[in-house]
Amino acid sequence: MNKIQTDDTIAAIATPTGVGAISIIRVSGPIAVSATDTIFSGKSKLIDSHTHTIHYGNILDPNNNIVDDVLVSVFKAPNSYTGEDSVEISTHGSSFITQKIIKLLVENNVRLAEPGEFTKRAFLNNRIDLAQAEAVADVINSRTEASLKGARNQLNGLLSQKVQSLREMLINTSSLVELELDFAEEDVEFIQYDELQKRTGSIIKEIDLLLSSYSFGKVIRDGVNVALVGLPNVGKSSLLNYILKEARAIVSKIPGTTRDVIREEVSIDGILFRLYDTAGIRVSENEIEKEGVMRSREVIKNSDLILFINDVEQNYPDDLFEELKTLNKQDNIINVLNKIDLNREAKIKSGIKVSALTGEGINNLFNLMKTKVFEGSNYSEKNAVVSNLRHYNCLKKAKESLIDANNSISSKMSGEFISVDLRNAENNLGEIIGEVTSDDILNNIFSKFCIGK
Repeated sequence: MNKIQTDDTIAAIATPTGVGAISIIRVSGPIAVSATDTIFSGKSKLIDSHTHTIHYGNILDPNNNIVDDVLVSVFKAPNSYTGEDSVEISTHGSSFITQKIIKLLVENNVRLAEPGEFTKRAFLNNRIDLAQAEAVADVINSRTEASLKGARNQLNGLLSQKVQSLREMLINTSSLVELELDFAEEDVEFIQYDELQKRTGSIIKEIDLLLSSYSFGKVIRDGVNVALVGLPNVGKSSLLNYILKEARAIVSKIPGTTRDVIREEVSIDGILFRLYDTAGIRVSENEIEKEGVMRSREVIKNSDLILFINDVEQNYPDDLFEELKTLNKQDNIINVLNKIDLNREAKIKSGIKVSALTGEGINNLFNLMKTKVFEGSNYSEKNAVVSNLRHYNCLKKAKESLIDANNSISSKMSGEFISVDLRNAENNLGEIIGEVTSDDILNNIFSKFCIGK
């Protein structure tokens, strides 16, 4: 994506492709209102209207033919999403109509927007910071109650406020160190080493809290990958079907029915669980089944949780359990004993008893899955939570710089060394909210947005 030009005007269709009742076209920039005026016919000129007003009229082509009757919403700078003059045209949901209106706008010196360019302009015009801009994409992509709440909290500035507070503490501290350097010849001390170490140590603790929230935040944002694993015919597909409340996987008494990995998603108490029904792991001469087993092992390696499913009719496969431990952490494995409707007296050392036929024990399994995912976590969507890998890496770098600063302080080194490390930490935190950033970072972030946002 090229560097943004804030002196031009952009337009894009903001609603999904396809036929619907209504489509919305967004326009933003210096001539957003006047360019729309050129193709709009209503009771009065849009340029003369107040901000946050809606106007009914027609979009006309150069021959004064009516393209569509529309509602036009006017938002004037700086009180708009982008901070610029903006217009939203609500048309009937025909792709032919929307494309025709876009063409008319382009003919009036408006260009097509690039992915995420409206939100990028909102950031550049200080309507939102960079962490909030990224949260816009998370809100759009949210698929569960928990992911929406987490994204909304970030969009509302919960993380940004925390990062900004830590950054201001660093700026105040590094300013005292640098001020001392300016008066080095006069031997004036503005802050003692003990106080310096106390301040940096306090900030490190706060950063550690944010870093430790990442596993929770990642689950809230991205969901949990769960592999259903076991010998053939233990009821993996039956369990998947019961959880989904539909016959998604083929169920048969013939071992090896599942030859490929089946992926489905389900929301459990607002958390997205991505379920992978894997091929039964066993030695087979069938080439297709062998390929399925190989894919199953790859899924197991990349899963956050493994449901190791066995049944009351077969002996516990210790060798398969040992293999699972080589592919993933033992703590991620949940033993599930299926078909207890056939034998309620069946013993299990640890784990959950269930029946994929009757649903018995399934809620207990869900509770254990949630407990495993959030083990040791005291966070909630109401806390400042890190869910973005970029933010996590910036915080890690900031912590490393502060540790270097602390080492310099402990060694009673000159303020020049301490100051450099404090400034590096300050810049790392600034990258999260966009106080310090580069075009490459911005381009990478906004290129992942949809066009029209």
